[in-house]
Amino acid sequence: MDFKILDASAFYAGVPFRMSDDCYTTTLVYDEIKHIKKSHDVLGTLLETNRLKIREPEKISIDKATESAKNTGDYPQLSKQDISIIALCIENHGEIVSDDFAISNVAKNLGLKISPIMTKGIKDVGKWIHYCPGCKTNHPNGVECPICATPLKRKLLKE
Repeated sequence: MDFKILDASAFYAGVPFRMSDDCYTTTLVYDEIKHIKKSHDVLGTLLETNRLKIREPEKISIDKATESAKNTGDYPQLSKQDISIIALCIENHGEIVSDDFAISNVAKNLGLKISPIMTKGIKDVGKWIHYCPGCKTNHPNGVECPICATPLKRKLLKE
């Protein structure tokens, strides 16, 4: 099945309100954005006309999305909503519509389709590492260098 899976940024950009395609999202994302256009109940209309469908990903897909996010180093930047969108895409082979760079990096590392909304999208895909600018050492994660106590920085190792 091939369809659009929307994260919160897609709703804030008005994507489902100007598309004729069916769109999907998760309950977590819907709860985050349900205040949009509340006075006109636009989301209610999208749901009633079946142009917006809410689906929940299975636990195995959530686990795979979480593991992939941890492998790329994007996990700390992703919310539960973001993970749910990636998981829904994994199991339904859809196309994520998002401007979130962490979602994009994880999705591209998984070979998933992603369409940016108001940006050009990400050019470089890879894995984030933490490094110490003081003693020039790399670390899998953390805030402070365990060797010299300098605050760690992040950089993307391009694939």
